[in-house]
Amino acid sequence: MSHCTGACRRGNLTSTAFLSNASVNPANPKPLVYGMPGHTPYDLRKDRKMSQIKTIRIKQQILSDNDNLANEIRNNLKANDVFMVNIMSSPGAGKTTLLLETIRRLGDEMRVGVIEGDIESMCDAEKITEGGALAVQINTGGSCHLDAPMVQPAIESIDLDQVDILFLENIGNLVCPAEFDAGAMRRVMLLSIPEGDDKVMKYPLMFSVCDALIITKTDCMNLFDFDVLTLKKRVVSINPKIKIIMLCSKTGEGMDEWINWLRTQRGICLDK
Repeated sequence: MSHCTGACRRGNLTSTAFLSNASVNPANPKPLVYGMPGHTPYDLRKDRKMSQIKTIRIKQQILSDNDNLANEIRNNLKANDVFMVNIMSSPGAGKTTLLLETIRRLGDEMRVGVIEGDIESMCDAEKITEGGALAVQINTGGSCHLDAPMVQPAIESIDLDQVDILFLENIGNLVCPAEFDAGAMRRVMLLSIPEGDDKVMKYPLMFSVCDALIITKTDCMNLFDFDVLTLKKRVVSINPKIKIIMLCSKTGEGMDEWINWLRTQRGICLDK
Protein backbone atom coordinates (compact mmCIF):
# COMPACT_ATOMS: atom_id res chain seq x y z
CA MET A 1 0.00 0.00 0.00
CA SER A 2 1.24 3.47 -0.81
CA HIS A 3 2.10 5.86 2.00
CA CYS A 4 0.22 8.57 0.13
CA THR A 5 -3.49 9.25 0.65
CA GLY A 6 -4.14 10.79 -2.73
CA ALA A 7 -1.76 13.74 -2.52
CA CYS A 8 0.48 12.18 -5.16
CA ARG A 9 -2.19 11.50 -7.76
CA ARG A 10 -2.32 13.25 -11.13
CA GLY A 11 -5.40 14.94 -12.54
CA ASN A 12 -8.38 16.63 -10.94
CA LEU A 13 -8.71 15.88 -7.26
CA THR A 14 -11.07 16.74 -4.46
CA SER A 15 -9.26 17.52 -1.23
CA THR A 16 -11.23 17.68 2.01
CA ALA A 17 -10.33 18.11 5.65
CA PHE A 18 -12.32 14.97 6.48
CA LEU A 19 -10.60 11.87 5.08
CA SER A 20 -12.28 9.02 6.97
CA ASN A 21 -13.54 6.74 4.18
CA ALA A 22 -15.61 9.42 2.44
CA SER A 23 -17.34 8.46 -0.79
CA VAL A 24 -19.89 9.79 -3.25
CA ASN A 25 -22.69 7.76 -4.77
CA PRO A 26 -23.00 8.77 -8.48
CA ALA A 27 -26.78 8.22 -8.34
CA ASN A 28 -27.07 10.50 -5.30
CA PRO A 29 -24.20 12.98 -5.33
CA LYS A 30 -24.40 13.78 -1.63
CA PRO A 31 -21.16 12.98 0.21
CA LEU A 32 -21.59 10.01 2.52
CA VAL A 33 -19.32 8.92 5.36
CA TYR A 34 -19.03 5.30 6.33
CA GLY A 35 -18.19 4.24 9.85
CA MET A 36 -17.49 0.74 11.06
CA PRO A 37 -18.83 -2.20 8.98
CA GLY A 38 -22.56 -2.60 9.41
CA HIS A 39 -23.19 1.02 10.30
CA THR A 40 -25.67 2.99 8.21
CA PRO A 41 -24.18 5.85 6.15
CA TYR A 42 -25.36 9.28 7.09
CA ASP A 43 -25.75 12.44 5.05
CA LEU A 44 -23.07 14.99 5.79
CA ARG A 45 -25.48 17.81 4.98
CA LYS A 46 -27.71 16.79 7.89
CA ASP A 47 -24.80 17.22 10.26
CA ARG A 48 -24.25 20.91 10.95
CA LYS A 49 -20.57 20.52 11.79
CA MET A 50 -19.85 18.25 8.86
CA SER A 51 -21.67 20.54 6.43
CA GLN A 52 -19.23 23.30 7.32
CA ILE A 53 -16.22 21.32 6.12
CA LYS A 54 -14.49 23.12 3.29
CA THR A 55 -13.85 21.26 0.05
CA ILE A 56 -11.07 22.42 -2.24
CA ARG A 57 -11.44 21.37 -5.87
CA ILE A 58 -8.22 21.39 -7.81
CA LYS A 59 -8.98 22.10 -11.47
CA GLN A 60 -5.47 22.12 -12.84
CA GLN A 61 -3.05 19.25 -12.93
CA ILE A 62 -1.46 19.25 -9.49
CA LEU A 63 1.94 18.45 -10.96
CA SER A 64 2.11 21.32 -13.45
CA ASP A 65 4.54 23.37 -11.35
CA ASN A 66 6.63 20.29 -10.67
CA ASP A 67 6.77 19.41 -14.37
CA ASN A 68 7.85 22.92 -15.33
CA LEU A 69 10.68 22.82 -12.80
CA ALA A 70 11.67 19.33 -13.97
CA ASN A 71 12.07 20.66 -17.50
CA GLU A 72 14.27 23.48 -16.19
CA ILE A 73 16.42 20.93 -14.37
CA ARG A 74 16.80 18.84 -17.54
CA ASN A 75 17.77 21.86 -19.62
CA ASN A 76 20.31 22.95 -17.02
CA LEU A 77 21.87 19.48 -16.84
CA LYS A 78 22.10 19.24 -20.61
CA ALA A 79 23.73 22.68 -20.79
CA ASN A 80 26.32 21.39 -18.33
CA ASP A 81 26.81 18.12 -20.21
CA VAL A 82 25.42 15.99 -17.37
CA PHE A 83 23.22 12.93 -17.97
CA MET A 84 20.78 12.16 -15.11
CA VAL A 85 19.02 8.83 -14.59
CA ASN A 86 16.20 8.26 -12.11
CA ILE A 87 16.48 4.79 -10.50
CA MET A 88 13.24 3.48 -8.98
CA SER A 89 12.14 0.24 -7.34
CA SER A 90 10.63 -1.37 -4.28
CA PRO A 91 12.76 -1.36 -1.12
CA GLY A 92 15.44 -4.05 -1.30
CA ALA A 93 15.38 -4.58 -5.07
CA GLY A 94 19.08 -3.74 -5.33
CA LYS A 95 19.34 -0.07 -6.33
CA THR A 96 22.35 0.77 -4.17
CA THR A 97 24.14 -2.47 -4.99
CA LEU A 98 23.65 -1.83 -8.71
CA LEU A 99 24.95 1.73 -8.36
CA LEU A 100 28.06 0.59 -6.48
CA GLU A 101 28.90 -1.94 -9.19
CA THR A 102 28.15 0.66 -11.88
CA ILE A 103 30.51 3.13 -10.23
CA ARG A 104 33.23 0.47 -10.07
CA ARG A 105 32.85 -0.53 -13.72
CA LEU A 106 32.69 2.99 -15.10
CA GLY A 107 35.97 3.70 -13.37
CA ASP A 108 37.68 6.68 -14.99
CA GLU A 109 35.39 6.63 -18.03
CA MET A 110 32.68 8.74 -16.40
CA ARG A 111 32.65 10.79 -13.24
CA VAL A 112 29.64 9.64 -11.24
CA GLY A 113 27.42 11.55 -8.83
CA VAL A 114 24.49 10.12 -6.88
CA ILE A 115 21.56 11.90 -5.24
CA GLU A 116 20.23 9.58 -2.55
CA GLY A 117 16.59 9.79 -1.53
CA ASP A 118 15.45 8.29 1.76
CA ILE A 119 12.81 9.03 4.34
CA GLU A 120 15.53 8.87 7.00
CA SER A 121 19.24 7.94 7.39
CA MET A 122 22.38 8.47 5.31
CA CYS A 123 23.56 4.86 5.11
CA ASP A 124 23.23 4.55 1.30
CA ALA A 125 24.98 7.88 0.70
CA GLU A 126 27.83 6.72 2.91
CA LYS A 127 28.14 3.52 0.86
CA ILE A 128 28.22 5.51 -2.37
CA THR A 129 30.93 7.80 -1.01
CA GLU A 130 32.98 4.80 0.10
CA GLY A 131 32.48 3.39 -3.40
CA GLY A 132 34.28 6.37 -4.88
CA ALA A 133 31.47 8.63 -6.12
CA LEU A 134 30.07 11.97 -5.07
CA ALA A 135 26.90 11.62 -2.99
CA VAL A 136 24.23 14.08 -1.86
CA GLN A 137 21.55 12.94 0.60
CA ILE A 138 17.90 14.02 0.54
CA ASN A 139 15.89 13.03 3.62
CA THR A 140 12.19 13.61 3.00
CA GLY A 141 11.09 13.04 6.59
CA GLY A 142 8.07 11.03 5.46
CA SER A 143 7.37 11.73 1.80
CA CYS A 144 7.42 8.55 -0.27
CA HIS A 145 8.96 9.99 -3.45
CA LEU A 146 11.36 12.58 -4.80
CA ASP A 147 10.09 15.43 -6.94
CA ALA A 148 11.67 18.34 -8.78
CA PRO A 149 11.55 20.86 -5.90
CA MET A 150 13.42 18.35 -3.72
CA VAL A 151 15.98 17.53 -6.38
CA GLN A 152 16.79 21.08 -7.47
CA PRO A 153 18.65 22.17 -4.28
CA ALA A 154 20.57 18.89 -4.31
CA ILE A 155 21.75 19.59 -7.86
CA GLU A 156 22.62 23.17 -6.93
CA SER A 157 24.95 21.81 -4.26
CA ILE A 158 26.92 19.82 -6.86
CA ASP A 159 29.75 21.14 -9.01
CA LEU A 160 28.35 19.94 -12.34
CA ASP A 161 31.74 20.47 -14.00
CA GLN A 162 32.92 17.47 -11.98
CA VAL A 163 30.10 15.10 -13.01
CA ASP A 164 29.39 13.25 -16.26
CA ILE A 165 26.53 11.04 -15.12
CA LEU A 166 24.19 11.68 -12.20
CA PHE A 167 22.01 8.99 -10.69
CA LEU A 168 18.92 9.78 -8.66
CA GLU A 169 18.24 6.87 -6.32
CA ASN A 170 14.58 7.37 -5.54
CA ILE A 171 12.76 6.21 -2.43
CA GLY A 172 11.76 2.55 -2.48
CA ASN A 173 8.17 2.61 -3.74
CA LEU A 174 6.44 1.39 -6.92
CA VAL A 175 3.62 3.93 -6.76
CA CYS A 176 4.40 7.61 -6.13
CA PRO A 177 7.87 7.93 -7.74
CA ALA A 178 6.33 6.94 -11.09
CA GLU A 179 4.03 9.97 -10.97
CA PHE A 180 6.62 12.68 -10.33
CA ASP A 181 9.01 13.98 -12.96
CA ALA A 182 12.21 14.74 -11.06
CA GLY A 183 14.10 16.17 -14.03
CA ALA A 184 15.91 13.02 -15.12
CA MET A 185 16.60 12.32 -18.80
CA ARG A 186 15.89 8.61 -18.41
CA ARG A 187 13.85 6.61 -15.90
CA VAL A 188 14.83 3.10 -14.90
CA MET A 189 13.06 0.65 -12.63
CA LEU A 190 14.43 -2.42 -10.89
CA LEU A 191 12.34 -5.51 -10.23
CA SER A 192 13.97 -8.29 -8.24
CA ILE A 193 13.24 -11.96 -8.78
CA PRO A 194 11.94 -12.45 -5.19
CA GLU A 195 9.23 -9.82 -5.81
CA GLY A 196 7.46 -11.98 -8.37
CA ASP A 197 6.43 -11.59 -12.01
CA ASP A 198 2.96 -10.15 -11.29
CA LYS A 199 4.05 -6.63 -10.31
CA VAL A 200 3.36 -5.25 -13.77
CA MET A 201 -0.34 -5.99 -13.23
CA LYS A 202 -0.36 -4.36 -9.81
CA TYR A 203 1.74 -1.29 -10.62
CA PRO A 204 1.33 -0.70 -14.38
CA LEU A 205 2.15 3.01 -14.25
CA MET A 206 5.71 2.39 -13.08
CA PHE A 207 6.35 -0.04 -15.93
CA SER A 208 4.73 2.28 -18.48
CA VAL A 209 6.79 5.40 -17.69
CA CYS A 210 10.24 3.79 -17.54
CA ASP A 211 12.79 3.61 -20.33
CA ALA A 212 14.42 0.48 -18.98
CA LEU A 213 13.48 -2.41 -16.71
CA ILE A 214 16.32 -4.14 -14.87
CA ILE A 215 15.34 -7.57 -13.55
CA THR A 216 17.72 -8.02 -10.63
CA LYS A 217 18.93 -10.87 -8.42
CA THR A 218 18.83 -13.35 -11.29
CA ASP A 219 21.06 -15.65 -9.26
CA CYS A 220 17.90 -16.39 -7.20
CA MET A 221 15.90 -17.55 -10.22
CA ASN A 222 15.88 -21.22 -9.22
CA LEU A 223 14.51 -20.38 -5.78
CA PHE A 224 11.37 -18.61 -6.94
CA ASP A 225 8.44 -19.25 -9.25
CA PHE A 226 9.27 -16.36 -11.60
CA ASP A 227 8.11 -16.58 -15.23
CA VAL A 228 10.42 -14.27 -17.21
CA LEU A 229 8.65 -14.77 -20.54
CA THR A 230 5.25 -13.95 -19.06
CA LEU A 231 6.65 -10.86 -17.37
CA LYS A 232 8.27 -9.60 -20.58
CA LYS A 233 5.06 -10.15 -22.54
CA ARG A 234 3.03 -8.16 -20.01
CA VAL A 235 5.56 -5.33 -19.83
CA VAL A 236 5.92 -4.96 -23.59
CA SER A 237 2.14 -4.91 -23.96
CA ILE A 238 1.98 -1.62 -22.04
CA ASN A 239 5.41 -0.24 -22.97
CA PRO A 240 6.66 -1.60 -26.31
CA LYS A 241 9.83 0.53 -26.35
CA ILE A 242 11.15 -0.42 -22.91
CA LYS A 243 14.61 -1.99 -22.65
CA ILE A 244 14.66 -5.13 -20.48
CA ILE A 245 17.91 -6.34 -18.96
CA MET A 246 18.43 -9.47 -16.87
CA LEU A 247 21.06 -8.59 -14.28
CA CYS A 248 22.84 -9.70 -11.15
CA SER A 249 25.17 -7.16 -9.55
CA LYS A 250 26.90 -9.90 -7.54
CA THR A 251 27.73 -12.29 -10.41
CA GLY A 252 28.08 -9.62 -13.09
CA GLU A 253 25.36 -11.01 -15.35
CA GLY A 254 23.92 -8.24 -17.49
CA MET A 255 26.29 -5.54 -16.24
CA ASP A 256 27.99 -5.03 -19.61
CA GLU A 257 24.60 -4.64 -21.27
CA TRP A 258 23.56 -2.11 -18.61
CA ILE A 259 26.76 -0.07 -18.93
CA ASN A 260 26.47 -0.04 -22.73
CA TRP A 261 22.85 1.12 -22.45
CA LEU A 262 23.96 4.00 -20.23
CA ARG A 263 26.65 5.01 -22.71
CA THR A 264 24.18 4.96 -25.60
CA GLN A 265 21.47 6.88 -23.78
CA ARG A 266 23.91 9.50 -22.56
CA GLY A 267 25.01 10.09 -26.11
CA ILE A 268 21.42 10.41 -27.31
CA CYS A 269 20.35 12.79 -24.54
CA LEU A 270 23.42 15.01 -24.75
CA ASP A 271 23.65 14.92 -28.56
CA LYS A 272 27.03 13.21 -28.48
